[in-house]
Amino acid sequence: MKAVFNIVLVLCAAALVYICYDSIMKPIRFEADKNHRDAAVIARLIDIRKAQQEYRNLNSQQYTNNFDTLIDFVKNAKLPFIFKQGELTDKQLEEGLTDKKAMKIIEKAKKTKNYAEVKKWGLENFKRDTMWVAVLDTIFPKGFNADSLRYVPFGNGAQFEMAIRNDTAKSGAPFCLLEVKTPYEVYLNGLDPQEIANLRDLQTKMNRYSGLKIGDLETANNNAGNWE
Repeated sequence: MKAVFNIVLVLCAAALVYICYDSIMKPIRFEADKNHRDAAVIARLIDIRKAQQEYRNLNSQQYTNNFDTLIDFVKNAKLPFIFKQGELTDKQLEEGLTDKKAMKIIEKAKKTKNYAEVKKWGLENFKRDTMWVAVLDTIFPKGFNADSLRYVPFGNGAQFEMAIRNDTAKSGAPFCLLEVKTPYEVYLNGLDPQEIANLRDLQTKMNRYSGLKIGDLETANNNAGNWE
């Protein structure tokens, strides 16, 4: 009987140790899993930000709130790349010459076949050519899957929430704000629900978005991520 009691006592002690160990390790495991998923979501948000910035540069300073449009842009659009040969000297710059003015002089000379002004300014070896290169080959690594931009990593097919807002500055200049986000519940799905609830409550108390995002529809922040 005593032997049975000792065995039961050992088993109870082992169970207690396990419960204590698990209670300590549970938040540690959650934090490790969260960090892993955070990194994947952040990387995707940065890719979206890069695509949106290039889209804005070629579309009258406007972002898009449509992933179909953004993905098509990444797949098919081309960006201007300026090939430069020669630099303007300090003396040329002091005399008011700019790259644009220099090219006008050169273009005029080509049309009129009169290169006197080109020689006068010393622009014989000055050249500026615009080449167009594919967005997909410029800002993303080889083999990048543009179709993945819309999907939240670990989100089981969920898509990022993406919105824009047009406004006018006090100076009267129009500007466009972008916000792309996903809540914790989407990409932390499957992890400890209580830990997710604790995380969400903490962010709410601190008046922060409960998830990861870039940009903001209320305040211009140059599309900074809320983890930066």
